[in-house]
Amino acid sequence: MAHGHAVKRYSGLMDWLTTVDHKKIGVLYLIAGGFFFLIGGLEAILIRIQLWKPLNDFVSPDTYNELLTMHGTTMIFLAAMPILFALMNAIVPLQIGARDVAFPFLNSLGFWTFFFGGVLLNVSWFTGGAPDAGWTSYVPLASDTYSADKGVDYYVMGLQIAGIGTLVGGINFLVTIINMRAPGMSFMRMPMFTWSAFIASALILFAFPALTVGLVALMFDRLFSANFFNVANGGNVVLWEHIFWIFGHPEVYILILPAFGIISEVVSTFSRKRLFGYSSMVFATVLIGFLGFMVWAHHMFTTGLGPIANALFSIATMLIAVPTGIKIFNWLFTMWGGSIRFNVANLFAIGFIPTFVMGGVTGVMLAAAPADYQYHDTYFVVAHFHYVIVGGLVLGIFAGLFYWWPKMFGRMLNEGLGKITFWTFFIGFHLTFFVQHFLGLLGMPRRIYTYQDGLGLNGMNLISTVGAILMGIGTIVFLINIIVTAKKPKNLSNDPWEDGRTLEWAIPSPAPEYNFAQTPLVRGYDALWKEKMDGNKGMTPAEPLGPIHMPSPSILPFIMSIGLFIAGFGFMYNHYIVAIIGLVITFACMFLRSVIDDHGFHIEPDEMHDKGVKG
Repeated sequence: MAHGHAVKRYSGLMDWLTTVDHKKIGVLYLIAGGFFFLIGGLEAILIRIQLWKPLNDFVSPDTYNELLTMHGTTMIFLAAMPILFALMNAIVPLQIGARDVAFPFLNSLGFWTFFFGGVLLNVSWFTGGAPDAGWTSYVPLASDTYSADKGVDYYVMGLQIAGIGTLVGGINFLVTIINMRAPGMSFMRMPMFTWSAFIASALILFAFPALTVGLVALMFDRLFSANFFNVANGGNVVLWEHIFWIFGHPEVYILILPAFGIISEVVSTFSRKRLFGYSSMVFATVLIGFLGFMVWAHHMFTTGLGPIANALFSIATMLIAVPTGIKIFNWLFTMWGGSIRFNVANLFAIGFIPTFVMGGVTGVMLAAAPADYQYHDTYFVVAHFHYVIVGGLVLGIFAGLFYWWPKMFGRMLNEGLGKITFWTFFIGFHLTFFVQHFLGLLGMPRRIYTYQDGLGLNGMNLISTVGAILMGIGTIVFLINIIVTAKKPKNLSNDPWEDGRTLEWAIPSPAPEYNFAQTPLVRGYDALWKEKMDGNKGMTPAEPLGPIHMPSPSILPFIMSIGLFIAGFGFMYNHYIVAIIGLVITFACMFLRSVIDDHGFHIEPDEMHDKGVKG
């Protein structure tokens, strides 16, 4: 197929259902993750409305447990992860000078399995009860003895299907970053965001199989009467805690490392300075990833593992503070003496730093096993992890969205509305979670649906609820910003910030289908900045202008994921015919993918000129 139009091109909805272009898949992840973020946020606000005064009866105890479980599960698995995957998809191939990810078909499959897994999980609201055993789904609470309805089955099936998507996505990014860097881009010339995506993908590769094993074991217990966690028949309930947290703790770093990468890019760009201590940042990132696997049992200090285990895990947990501290100081030194621009992306990045430090300090407090006996299962822990996940991750995501929005969509988000979003969200966040430290120290347990009057908890719970509503307002202003921005023309330059340092700012905004008409030659760290300093207009090409080979769009990933969705329903309701039909659909797609050769198509140089790109 020599010419670009020999392949079937789709338009409209069909284009989005069949796309294998990493930039479009990034947009799909952003839309889906944003949608689940709003659902998770709504659940959070309902939780806070229930707790704004003592003995409130806004929702029933059962509904409260469902809201609490679904809020945690949705925010971690269906909102935070996909929005990070959106930024990774949209930006990482551009930062390394690649035309796409290594496996475009797999990239599409990863998105659709995640999406249908998330939909399956949320269908539970309409079929007689959402999961209600907490987002960690501890047994025996999650066993069919104590959770007899289908809620936990939805949790088990939905997360398994969504987990496939995350796992293949992680593998895809590992291969892409190892194999597809532009000539001259050695590992120690990669941008920090690419590094953090690389380490996070490695963590996904090792952590997610543990979760899958645990979910399969729980599924066998619930659906096929196995005895993995049934103590009466020789099972072990603490086994679930180990399996869950061997996944669950690295998951925290899978989430926060890309946010660290975003902060590194944003702070450096808007301080007009090279990132301070680049190599120490890289090694700190690797070390955090490595240590992240050594500390899972700090979630289990009160389980009775014994003093030796507690001491070892306590020390390992405190060690993580060292590489994290290195990063904090490097960001501060990057800003030191720079000409800082306080636009919205940078406000979120600068707000991130002290907020994340506060979350880290409470983390070190929790790492002391004797103290943890007092903090455990109180609102102090809730405050700690929200400072890390919301004050760290979500502020980082906002910084990344404001920073890369012009590259993804060719339009700048409105700075005025952005500042409203920043201040309402930032102030609302601290109002919500700062007081929760003290609620915890006063003895308020987590996961409690109401509390007595006269315990000294009323005022702080009210403040917390007001803060949550402020965060909701900030998010709504962000949505308004997106709508307002979408009406603007796409007329931005390659580098709308004018201080772009990395390769993604060397090509048009938004990026063309093939990213780089000619693969760039990288001559140093901060590749584009180096060319600017040498007085060059753009990047030096590493290859002559020629036809570009592109992968064909495919509907198969979408249909495969629907097959898994159907199979999930069949297994949950013991309709094995339905389950088999679903699996047949999925395997038929796999068979078709195996026997039909996908040769892709070529975009010729003259077509690139047609699209306004100078070769």
